[in-house]
Amino acid sequence: MKLNNAITDVLGIEVGHAQDEKALTGCTVILCRKGAVAGVDVRGGAPGTRETDLLNPINLVEKVHAVVLAGGSAFGLDAATGVMRYLEERKIGFKAGAARVPIVPSAILYDLSLGRADLRPDAAMGDRK
Repeated sequence: MKLNNAITDVLGIEVGHAQDEKALTGCTVILCRKGAVAGVDVRGGAPGTRETDLLNPINLVEKVHAVVLAGGSAFGLDAATGVMRYLEERKIGFKAGAARVPIVPSAILYDLSLGRADLRPDAAMGDRK
């Protein structure tokens, strides 16, 4: 296997990206189908995150199935919904009784003033196959 000094050199890690040229925004997904241990350090004056509290080691969940980084400010957190749908369709997730719940922590950045603020990362962008 040729190494490229990239995150995808790690066995089991896949990376996908979708963008909107008009809005000048997008999202990046780091996919870990078999799960991966993750941690987080949230900083900044106005952080926007989803499911990052699950990464605290005292909690029940031990692995994540994807991480989403998106633009669109708080609106961009919706991209994780699409990633969860993608994983759920493939029966990937934390076993919670009769269901499998994909664990997909996400974080956003503010880019609304760069392009069209009304076009933002959403569930459809997160679920591009």
